[in-house]
Amino acid sequence: MATTPLPSFTTGPGMDCPGKSSRKSTRRFSEETEPPGRMTVFTFSETTDPAIVAGVGRTRQEQVDMATLNAKYQPYPAYKSSGIEWLGDIPAHWEVRRLKTLATVQLSNVDKKSEEGQAVVGLCNYVDVYYNERIRSDVDFMVATASEDQIRRFSLHKGDVLVTKDSESWTDIAVSAVVSENFPDVLCGYHLAHIRPGGHCDGAFLSRAFSATGPGNQYETAANGITRFGLTGDAIREGVFPVPPLKEQRAIADFLDRETARIDALVAKKERLIELLQEKRTALITRAVTRGLDPDVPMKDSGVEWLGEIPAHWEVKRLKHLVGKVGSGKTPKGGAERYVDDGVMLLRSQNVHFGGLRLTDVAYIDGDTDDEMAGSRVLEGDVLLNITGASLGRSCVAKLSGKDANVNQHVCIIRPNQQQDEPKFLAYSIESRPLQDQIFNNENGVSRDALNFEQIGDLVFARPSKNEQQAIAASLERETAKLDSLVAKIREAIERLRELRSALISAAVTGRIDVREEAEA
Repeated sequence: MATTPLPSFTTGPGMDCPGKSSRKSTRRFSEETEPPGRMTVFTFSETTDPAIVAGVGRTRQEQVDMATLNAKYQPYPAYKSSGIEWLGDIPAHWEVRRLKTLATVQLSNVDKKSEEGQAVVGLCNYVDVYYNERIRSDVDFMVATASEDQIRRFSLHKGDVLVTKDSESWTDIAVSAVVSENFPDVLCGYHLAHIRPGGHCDGAFLSRAFSATGPGNQYETAANGITRFGLTGDAIREGVFPVPPLKEQRAIADFLDRETARIDALVAKKERLIELLQEKRTALITRAVTRGLDPDVPMKDSGVEWLGEIPAHWEVKRLKHLVGKVGSGKTPKGGAERYVDDGVMLLRSQNVHFGGLRLTDVAYIDGDTDDEMAGSRVLEGDVLLNITGASLGRSCVAKLSGKDANVNQHVCIIRPNQQQDEPKFLAYSIESRPLQDQIFNNENGVSRDALNFEQIGDLVFARPSKNEQQAIAASLERETAKLDSLVAKIREAIERLRELRSALISAAVTGRIDVREEAEA
């Protein structure tokens, strides 16, 4: 057969198959996802460019790995039309098959409720699949009960593939994991489809195919729903997959296991570097807001054991003696239904970060709703503090650039007297280790789940004059900006690696690159 020219491969959705440019392999790294329809041309020369991928602290081994990815992969010698518009051409010796011809598919009805008289089993749940590409013995399975029929139908065998079948977001549909060993006493849980490959299908390859752009995206478009999306068993069975011979499936799966492990190791190193830089940032801030900028300044005992010595001319104050307001807002009646496309910003905990507000997903309320919440309007220079949930203790100065803003109940407004105190210094102080320890110190009565206004008012600060506060804040702005820039570059490098990982999976399981020799190496 004549060789068919290989079209450019993209990590975005193919032709008439709408979807996201990165699926589960990327989402497992980050809660943030890309908007539908983004197209990224798959060229290793772009995604492995040292200036983009390297970030900070790039090792010689990383350079070798990236150069290898850039040079090795070639297309198959011959291609044919798949007959599927969004799939395009496939290798000439591959087939296009519906899932129902490759595997049996059952939707689990085993929930987490325990019933008397039933056998005790482990339950592999939605989150176990969502956050793990492989189901291994180190997964902390939930304990539940099941009938004999459920045990027979839904116990986990090595090579089974588990797939999410419903979710609040269509982008979380058909997230997959392969079972790495036999678990006769562990069952596929509710909200999952249990897929058992037949003799001509390898489970590890099939699981990778579910996570690939194209094959995976078809399920996102097939999901039905308005506030919650779901797949029927028939919709899953009718899915279309490019299928190489069984030996080649296994070779591709083994290759991807090896190469994604390499990328994951690089990501882990870069994430560790970010942690170290963030620790350095905290140490820098802590020293400046508790000891000042002059290393030779006379010191005195602060009288607070955990604070230690402070400059002799500083004082120790509780927050309530420095501010004119400590309070939060509320969620408008009707919740998100009251949000509008434009108007007054409603700042929520996801908008408040150390270093400043992040407004990419800010919500808006109209003027009438803002009037109802007049007591929690935000003013320029207010310090905002997250007081509930996973982001408890995160804070920043409100820089509004002339825009109107309000807050919900998860964000506290701290309004310093700007004639006497510098808001930026106060925000840096809250970010320092002594203040964060106060926030998270149960022995002082502060809850790890939430702060109340009395507890916030009792937070203890080391306080210099306003002029010195301003000098310290200016110095910290310069120094933290350098660290933040390094972190941003590393995050960009991590994102490039994740994009490369996603693209590599998609390219291998759809036949855009030939990795057979690589798999045997």
